[in-house]
Amino acid sequence: MFMPNQIPQQGGMQQQGSMQLQQKALYLVGRNVGISLRNGQGVSGKLCSVQGGEVYVLQYMYASQFATFHYPLNQINDIYPYPDC
Repeated sequence: MFMPNQIPQQGGMQQQGSMQLQQKALYLVGRNVGISLRNGQGVSGKLCSVQGGEVYVLQYMYASQFATFHYPLNQINDIYPYPDC
């Protein structure tokens, strides 16, 4: 029998994935990570914090300069911890 309330909503599925990604990000705070963005780009740096639906990453710029960038969780495919050397 067809039960319309059993069909997952697209927004609900995306929200669930975002919550899992947020939990993963919280676990990786303080570590060096690579971030795969939905637009095909990738960034890397030290994951400083997760707040307000965004991750904050300290990235190397040039010479001795670093900057903190923030990325919304809904624009991130996945976050990967750096492997051991």
